[in-house]
Amino acid sequence: MFTKTFSQLKFMYAVSILFIALNIILIINDHYWLAALPLALLVILMLFFSLDKLIYLVVAITPFSFTYKNDDMGFSIDLPTEPLVVLIMVVFFMKLFYEREYERPVLKHTVTVILIFQLLWLLITSVTSELPVVSLKFFLSRLWFVTVFYFFIIRMFKDYDKLRWFPWIFAMPLALIVIYITFVHSLSGFERFAGIAAVRPFFNDHTNYGATLALVAPLFGVMAFYPGYKKIYRRIALTLFLLFAMGILFSYSRASWISLAVAFGVLMILVMKINFKIVIAMVAIVAGLFIYNQEQIMIDLQRNTQESSGDFSEHVRSISNITSDASNLERINRWRSAIRMFEERPVLGWGPGTYQFVYAPFQLSTDYTIITTNFGDLGNAHSEYLGPLSESGILGMILVIALFISIIVLAVKNYKHNPNREFRWMSLGILLGFVAYFTHGFLNNFLDTDKVSVPFWTLMAILVAINVFHNKESELKINKDEPSN
Repeated sequence: MFTKTFSQLKFMYAVSILFIALNIILIINDHYWLAALPLALLVILMLFFSLDKLIYLVVAITPFSFTYKNDDMGFSIDLPTEPLVVLIMVVFFMKLFYEREYERPVLKHTVTVILIFQLLWLLITSVTSELPVVSLKFFLSRLWFVTVFYFFIIRMFKDYDKLRWFPWIFAMPLALIVIYITFVHSLSGFERFAGIAAVRPFFNDHTNYGATLALVAPLFGVMAFYPGYKKIYRRIALTLFLLFAMGILFSYSRASWISLAVAFGVLMILVMKINFKIVIAMVAIVAGLFIYNQEQIMIDLQRNTQESSGDFSEHVRSISNITSDASNLERINRWRSAIRMFEERPVLGWGPGTYQFVYAPFQLSTDYTIITTNFGDLGNAHSEYLGPLSESGILGMILVIALFISIIVLAVKNYKHNPNREFRWMSLGILLGFVAYFTHGFLNNFLDTDKVSVPFWTLMAILVAINVFHNKESELKINKDEPSN
């Protein structure tokens, strides 16, 4: 017995020494790939023996990911998240093929049905695309994020504790990134343009940073006041919310500011229990007044010459500047181009992910700004609604709107009717986050980035899981963390 154990130890030491020696030789010759071998082996083991833990790892490292681009190949990928997500998707499909079953209540759910139709339509319009290779890459990217962070992860959320604590796995690392970015930004005295550079390499730009924070911040703002948590958890939730709010403030992202203001308005409507019919009537009255006075409103808007500024009050006033603010004017240019693209191909569109490559001819010289480009290097349609309209036709936009509405309706339903108080509070926080993001979607679109995709599809899966798996009185569990006196 002793001899066998000693032989095993000798073998282990020999392999370790050989690995170290080879690694040193390779590093001296500027080859570093062998150093990643232990991590690669760990990932492979987790893929087949602990897939849940690998999901935790991917979610936790997402805030630290960065985008690698190869312009010669027209290729970009978020590292290290996307390769891991693809591997998880492949293993998940293998499991489905072997098991030949999936939770029927999830498949029959309204949100899932709309999502499946949306994926099918993306595939169809990828085939008919102006640039099929670009569209296929876009479709596959959407497919692996939806597969892993909706269809796979929702199975994990059958477990009460996994569901309730999962958002924290994303939020805690994100808080570290916010602290780092804020520190870097502070070195320049929180100057506005320095903030654009401070978010790199973790975010593409400050608006992506602001959109991500606006999506997750409301959940922790709500849970900070949930009486079912111990004081320590409420304080941590409040700290996270304040950190995210600070990040949004110093992001200088006007779209994020607007989106949080709208989310706060929705919160007031729900807290004050204002009748939905009254809300609709008020919206109709405001819309009617706008249409009736649109000429005067446009004149007043054109008088606003306040441009983007490092001063917060001036920056807010610049939101309605459609005369001289380059950012606002360029956004309008992109929207008009998207509409012209739709008018030429109203049914199938130009293909998912193709906007930035084909919109240039649809710009009019009268819409040009100082930041207008014809090279497809400054982003997309700046809209979660007009982007799909131009790329996937009228049905593409309808499916996006239908998905967003179904999410809002589901969140409100969970908030009002779920028997579990904690899940009602969680649903409220998630609802406000989605309201913020859908509002932000009128001005920007980031659902093709991992920083937004991971929390977006995960939070959507949480809402559906609450509705499907945790919606019966008989399944109600008493919180393990009782209110502290």
